[in-house]
Amino acid sequence: MKTLKVNGMRCGHCKASVEEAAGKIAGVKNPQVDLEAKELRFEESAPVDMAALRAAITDIGFDPE
Repeated sequence: MKTLKVNGMRCGHCKASVEEAAGKIAGVKNPQVDLEAKELRFEESAPVDMAALRAAITDIGFDPE
């Protein structure tokens, strides 16, 4: 699994929002947020455009590293 650090997530709603946004990016499969680690974990079904993934997460109000 790949990981992406995401700052600003605090609750189940945050988790669901980030997972939903990530799931809309081409190649992202099975996105899962670990709130304690502040990480998004996902599998790749095809190469993922990490800039697009970061932009999608930024657009919903979180801070991906």
